[in-house]
Amino acid sequence: MEAVRFFNTEGPVRADDHYCIPPLERIDLEEVLDLVRSKKYFVLHAPRQTGKTSALLALRDLLNGGAAGDYRCVYANFEVGQAAREDT
Repeated sequence: MEAVRFFNTEGPVRADDHYCIPPLERIDLEEVLDLVRSKKYFVLHAPRQTGKTSALLALRDLLNGGAAGDYRCVYANFEVGQAAREDT
């Protein structure tokens, strides 16, 4: 039985579970891959709930196992540290 997809209204989307525009189609993927290959930094800056995390998770998956090459990419969220910044 095929899994039923649904609309996700918060948090990262998973293309297998949610109806969505594929996250890597929403960014300039070739430009990002050129920056990665050149060992350059980049910033993914956009308003809240516009797909930044979904794009980064999809990019991580592409870099780790896709056609983009031999990379080991880790996604880490340090948002929980925001609460501690007033304690320093």
